[in-house]
Amino acid sequence: MGAVSPVSTMRPQMATSTETVASLTRRVAGALREAFAADDRAATADLDARLLAGHVLGLDATGMVVHAGAPVAGEDAARAMALAARRAGGEPVARIVGAKGFWNLTLALSLETLVPRPDTETVVAAALAWADAAGLRRTPLSILDLGTGSGAILLALLSELPEATGVGIDRAEGAARTARENAGRNGLGARACFAVADWAAPLAGRFDLVVSNPPYIPRGEIARLPLEVSRFDPNIALDGGDDGLAAYRVILDSLEQRLRPGGAAFLEVGAGQAEGVGTIAASHGFVSHFHRDLAGIDRVVELRRQQQTATKLGLEIVDEPASFASP
Repeated sequence: MGAVSPVSTMRPQMATSTETVASLTRRVAGALREAFAADDRAATADLDARLLAGHVLGLDATGMVVHAGAPVAGEDAARAMALAARRAGGEPVARIVGAKGFWNLTLALSLETLVPRPDTETVVAAALAWADAAGLRRTPLSILDLGTGSGAILLALLSELPEATGVGIDRAEGAARTARENAGRNGLGARACFAVADWAAPLAGRFDLVVSNPPYIPRGEIARLPLEVSRFDPNIALDGGDDGLAAYRVILDSLEQRLRPGGAAFLEVGAGQAEGVGTIAASHGFVSHFHRDLAGIDRVVELRRQQQTATKLGLEIVDEPASFASP
């Protein structure tokens, strides 16, 4: 991404008395194209303009077309241009409007959550493929989401697995609160609960499915990320330690105690990290399989226990249901 144009480069443009939904959208798009002239964000100017104008006017994509000729009040036009100035300053559209679409859901955001990204849908798709292959789509699966953020992964899975229940854990209280609110808004509150904790520390028992999109950016690379990420995403959700793999070591230290026999874990990883996470997992007795995202990057590491049956060991495996341990 090229240099970000300062907000001051956007020329003041006053609304006329004949402003319509369509003309306002064009005006916002023109201002963004001018502000983004030096970088590749100009390609999204039209889409950004429709989303920002629609947010101000309370119109969805269909409404923007149906009401294209409707008049727009001067104060609404001014608000839309103010939001365009924020976008020109590097703030993501999802942050400005306070919500982002993910899978088949609309999720509210807060200062302590990442903006959900299409790459993360690879976790959902891989987990659902596992459930389908095992014939578990309509069984009462238990799901653990470590570092739940907005609840994106857990809630997407619950929306596709009608008998499943899940627990989302996050170190940030604001993130856990946002995830809980998203569960309620999407009609999934009765099957999801959320807690503030350091990874799986307060949990007892095991889960059928463990998912996570942990922080995986090497600390020294955060400042070089696109402005939309480095300035506006919470650092705690980005910082993966010196090599980007710190969170995976913590997760894998307790994964055997969290995963039921026959269960699976799906961890999102950064580009080039799959092999490293697989090596850490192997040292804990897990075998790995990689899933690629739409760009062909190994984006998800699927983990299962190495085959070690109760028959071979002469032991009986007692499986405890998952529950919270009292702090």
